[in-house]
Amino acid sequence: MRHTPRYLMTDPEQVKELIRRHPWATFVSHTADGLVASHYPVLLDEEADDIVLLSHFGRPDDELHELGSHEMLVIVQGPHDYVSPSWYAPGDLVPTWNHVTAHLYGTPEILSEEANYAMLSRLTDHFEAGHPHARSLGEDEAGTRRIAKGTVGLRLRLRVTRFDARAKLSQNKPAEVRENITDHLAAHNPALAQAMRDVPPMR
Repeated sequence: MRHTPRYLMTDPEQVKELIRRHPWATFVSHTADGLVASHYPVLLDEEADDIVLLSHFGRPDDELHELGSHEMLVIVQGPHDYVSPSWYAPGDLVPTWNHVTAHLYGTPEILSEEANYAMLSRLTDHFEAGHPHARSLGEDEAGTRRIAKGTVGLRLRLRVTRFDARAKLSQNKPAEVRENITDHLAAHNPALAQAMRDVPPMR
């Protein structure tokens, strides 16, 4: 991301919360054949002190990404939206786009077949939680284990020094303008409006 220090998120806990709330990630690899991108759900390893992602790749994505042989970029996109200058004070005419985004870097550790199945079960249980008729891979372990062989589990350890995150949320605007932008966004993008309320303005 372009270097804009005023919007930097430097607290790893903020990045972890972004991942918890927005677990659909983009994985990018620079391979011998060029750039490759894929999209998969991620979970935080809540037992780790630093930022550790758990996920899986469907085959042959693991080979296309040369998984495990180099560093990857993982992009997590939070709430975002267009901000109209009609919400600013008179004379301020430049529109912008507010967003919360993290770029995470690390080399994945490939999981064993058994660890991959455990991770897939964990992913399923996590995203099924709250559904009225939640399902589990354990309902047909033999069948789901066969299907799991078509995936590759990974654990991606991301040291805190290797994330680049931004919360660009109109912090540079006066309080009354921020409030006006927030009110306009709240009607159709409440998550972004809440993110704006949660971030203190610049001093």
